[in-house]
Amino acid sequence: MGRKILFITTDQQRFDSLGCNGGTVARTPTIDALAHSGIRYTRAQPQNVVCMPSRSTMLTGQHPSTHGVWMNGVPLPIDAPSIAEDLWRSGYRTALIGKAHFEPFLDPFLRFAENRLGRDERATEYTRDENGTEVPHRGFEHLALSTHGGAGPFHYARWLANNHPEAVQMYYQVLDGAEMQVNATGGGDTNAPQVKVNPIPRDWYHTTWVAERTKDWLASLESDADWFCWMSFPDPHHPWDPPQSELHRVNWRDLDLPAGFIEDRSELERVLENKPRHWKAWWEGKFYSNFEPPRRWVPSTLTADQTREVNAMAHIMNEMIDEAIASVLSKIDERGWGDDVDVIFTTDHGEFQGDFNLLFKGPYHVDSLMRLPLIWRPAPSAQIAPQVVDNPVGLVSLAATFADIAGLERPEYVEASRLPVSSGDANALGHEQTLTEWDSVMFGKIVSQRTILRDGWVCSVYGKGTMHDGTEGELYNLQNDPLQRENLFDAPAHKATRDDLIAALWASQPPRQLPLRECDAPV
Repeated sequence: MGRKILFITTDQQRFDSLGCNGGTVARTPTIDALAHSGIRYTRAQPQNVVCMPSRSTMLTGQHPSTHGVWMNGVPLPIDAPSIAEDLWRSGYRTALIGKAHFEPFLDPFLRFAENRLGRDERATEYTRDENGTEVPHRGFEHLALSTHGGAGPFHYARWLANNHPEAVQMYYQVLDGAEMQVNATGGGDTNAPQVKVNPIPRDWYHTTWVAERTKDWLASLESDADWFCWMSFPDPHHPWDPPQSELHRVNWRDLDLPAGFIEDRSELERVLENKPRHWKAWWEGKFYSNFEPPRRWVPSTLTADQTREVNAMAHIMNEMIDEAIASVLSKIDERGWGDDVDVIFTTDHGEFQGDFNLLFKGPYHVDSLMRLPLIWRPAPSAQIAPQVVDNPVGLVSLAATFADIAGLERPEYVEASRLPVSSGDANALGHEQTLTEWDSVMFGKIVSQRTILRDGWVCSVYGKGTMHDGTEGELYNLQNDPLQRENLFDAPAHKATRDDLIAALWASQPPRQLPLRECDAPV
């Protein structure tokens, strides 16, 4: 038997949400234990701060400008490389359970899957390669898909409809029906956007469903199988609507405001005005980029209590995820695989959650959205010592890491080496910096942004477009200004640092740069 791989992702989770990363509210003992016995990365970055580009990077080991998914709504090409396919071809059993999001939610493949559910035990689509070999969709021979609610063409929605039809309408309706945009309707105690008191029983909620379907798949495997399982939880992404039975875990009225929330309005305006103009324009409701935040919600209306309630809901979701992971790890131990399973835990991007008095995400390359939890607990049989790694690392390294665990050569298509197992690992020499991209076109607004993290500095440059003239940028010293409130991009004292980082940024761009294209597909 070889080393098996349990790859766990959440959606839109902050670095500081976990106890091992300094979180003080949500109880996450299972993930914290993985960090204690494994490798905890303190500076993991996504290569894009929204779902589809980031998830496509995880699968392909490529930057968005190479794999082509530059924004939500742009599908990953069907012939894109896939580390899951490489593992499958090498004899691994492969599954993706939970949220995928390589295609838009209304993609033809998902309509195909909807018609096929319950009639094909393989639960996936097979195509033939140039040699006539049947290849499963993106390399996953088993798919059990879910998203953030009870509707849509997904296995979870079908399961709810067949077994608990009354629960379908219990979820918050994420998209409005008319424009297919994120719904701005508020709820809960504070009328915060995308918050709802959800009466759904915990056993019917998608976090539980993802864990149970994972355990079912693991139970179906032969004891000597090598396997790669991507277990992908939709939470704590909005809507913030965990089961009502779990609200006792965190009372929003007891929470302090996040350190990034600025209570003094004049200070908030000063901070925003010192950043490129799309920051304050969004806060004032004058700018909206892509499908992520509700178009009709104006961030300047966000109250302190709404921020507290959103944070409480996210903490509850994170506790439920931790408990779901514990149940899956118990099943792995029950199968006798505990010593041979590598566990990697991360998320696709972060969430403002009140920082800068904002919610959701967008073209804002600060730690709220870019600093991610990332933990690699190598199989105990590998005898790799626990470490904390402060080197900058990117999700672009995951594909090479999976190949390394499986004993495969690094695929030619990947654009980064595997994750280092220590700061002194020779492999860490390739992890001195990370790159993050953003391109968006929505309602006539164009934002193109490139960011580098290196030597404790974050530097962003903007292309010429509707919102910027091409001269704007952001520069933050993470040691002196961890909340990233002081933009030093135009400060004469830091010009040399800025210019050096910009030169390194352009010198390090992926080899294949795709042109910006308009996005006309729904998420």
